[in-house]
Order: sequence, then structure tokens, then C-alpha cells
Amino acid sequence: MDLDFLFNAANLFVLPFWALMIILPKWDVTRRVMDSFLPFVALASLYLYLFISGLDPETAEAFTSTQLTDIAQLFSMEKIAATGWVHFLVMDLFVGRWIYLEGQRTGTWTIHSLALCLFAGPLGLLSHIFTSWITQRFFTGESLPETPEAAS
Repeated sequence: MDLDFLFNAANLFVLPFWALMIILPKWDVTRRVMDSFLPFVALASLYLYLFISGLDPETAEAFTSTQLTDIAQLFSMEKIAATGWVHFLVMDLFVGRWIYLEGQRTGTWTIHSLALCLFAGPLGLLSHIFTSWITQRFFTGESLPETPEAAS
């Protein structure tokens, strides 16, 4: 298959999932879709295909290197760069799904963290962690019982 087509298809494939989580987070369809692992099976399958088809003795050896120059040279190849990009798409969407589901479970606001995760995965995760901490510290907790002793 054409590498440009697969690259573009993967980019377009993830967008509806992000849109559902960001724009319609409380919709039942969003919850059902995000409870499924099928989007990840599809993306991971594409990743597997690209990974295997991009392997040859030279790239396999380069993948074992811990030298930045070797890794940079490896990612200068289109097929390897596309494989790496699909890797980002899969992992960012998976982390975004976790942020979404945690937000739904805890009532934590997630729109900003999901948007960050879409464009810069780890920053979205960090944002969600800080938002969760702030929410737990300042906006949740047990309310005081309504008793005469509490009022005095």
C-alpha cells in the first residue's frame, strides 16, 4: 500500500475519537466507543504492518543503538518516520482515552488535557495529573453534616 495514503488515513482515523471525547464527552455513544479497544487494534495493526515491512538488517541494527545520531538517521527514512508517527497516534489516543475515562469516573474537567494530549501527548497527561491533584485538593471532599452541632 502507498505509504502516504496509510499515513494520512491514520491521521484522519484518530480524529473522530478525539472529537467525541472533547466535544461530546457525556454522550452515551462516546462512552461506548471509548470503552472499546477496537480503535487501538486497528491502529496497532497498522503499526505492526509498518514496523515489520520497515525492518531489514540495517534498520534492525539501528533500532538497537542508543546513539542519538543513529536514531536520527533511522527516523530520516520515510517508512520509519511513518511507523514512529503511528506509534505516537496509538499511544496518545490511548492516554487520551485514559484521561477521558478518568475524568468521567471522577468528574474531573478534561477538555484542556485532552486537547493538549492530542497535540503533545505527554503534556496532556501532565495537565490531567495536575488538574486531578488540584480538583481533589480544592474542589472535592466530604461536605459537613447538617447537624445543630456543626452549625454552632
